Amino acid sequence: MTSREASILDLEDLGFERGAHLLVERRLKELVPGQELGVTGADPALRVHLEAWCRQHGHRVRPALDTDFGVRVWIGRGRADLDRWADARRAGGPRSDQIVASPPSDWGLAARGALIETGGPQTPFDITDRDLVWAEIAPSLYANAAASQWDPNTAVQWDAEFTNLPEVEQAVNQVMTYLVENELAALVVPSKLLARIHPHFREVMQLLAVQAADEARHIEVFTRRALLRGGEMGTSSVSGRQSLATLLDEPDFSMASFLLSVLGEGSFLNLLEFLDNNAPDPVTRQVTRLARRDEARHVAFGVAHLQYQAELDPAVRIRLRGAVERRYEALVDTSGLNQDVFDSLVVLAAGDWTPHAIAKGYAAVMKLQSEMNDGRQRRLIHLGFPADEAADLSALHTRNFM
Repeated sequence: MTSREASILDLEDLGFERGAHLLVERRLKELVPGQELGVTGADPALRVHLEAWCRQHGHRVRPALDTDFGVRVWIGRGRADLDRWADARRAGGPRSDQIVASPPSDWGLAARGALIETGGPQTPFDITDRDLVWAEIAPSLYANAAASQWDPNTAVQWDAEFTNLPEVEQAVNQVMTYLVENELAALVVPSKLLARIHPHFREVMQLLAVQAADEARHIEVFTRRALLRGGEMGTSSVSGRQSLATLLDEPDFSMASFLLSVLGEGSFLNLLEFLDNNAPDPVTRQVTRLARRDEARHVAFGVAHLQYQAELDPAVRIRLRGAVERRYEALVDTSGLNQDVFDSLVVLAAGDWTPHAIAKGYAAVMKLQSEMNDGRQRRLIHLGFPADEAADLSALHTRNFM
């Protein structure tokens, strides 16, 4: 076989409307610019389609002679397809240790590790620095979160038999209403941050997406539990909504993670444990226990991210303190925790309507608040705050728990 014969492609009856260009492209890649590929085939429209395709891709077309081995068209490979990718670069690599610290905006939604053609559109993602969002634990936390998803319809025994006194059931409804309110904020915050993160940092995006899915599921099960016995949702105080609104106002990723996950959801873990221990029925116990497992992951990421930040820049603690103080100033004139919520927690912990039981329930709620404070201080110390400063910051945390 001559070299000329080796550069002939027979498409048989395959036309360009059925994928013939794939075979032509494949053979052209074997040639250097200027070399020719002879193309033949039985499709009547082959020459028309082939010439149009070559013009689009920058290849030269030369009609064949009758003696050219049955070739209908000769294609001279052009440089356009090479020039198009001349300045292309890899978008890092698919593994988390191959992340580019500051990916360009025009990488957009390209998969990490893809070969990026230059000249793409600018994208709206404003969080483009890895160190603003990263935590080494993010990939493993996402894997754990993906494997730990649960179905509200099967994970909770909704038809479990139990009987609560009307006042106790009302207390459950009030607490569930309060939980829904807080989980709505915990759904909105990561959702807002998620839309701002450069997709190159996909592990963090995936983790936040699952976190939002967790919160959506919690909202569902808390609402279902509140309405399970035909009751109504409880009350929502202005002070409670004001407290949660301050979480929505924080634009900085790290500060928002700190206020929501490290302080707010950290305290929420204590509350969910309290409800697990004092649940008057199996359904309430199940929904709070399942939610607590999810919330523990959210707190773990928040703490790991802030620890990563503090190691890079110890001055970040000054900003963290400033975020707590700003929130405190914004809420200093509010009444704090909804009284209906506080009283409902007392009722659930009391378990009875005797003076002794109510006193026991009240003491349990006081202990809960002390445990929340202790937990916040431990997490703050873990982030490098001195013990006295951790105590001061914890004391400034909202009285609304979250």
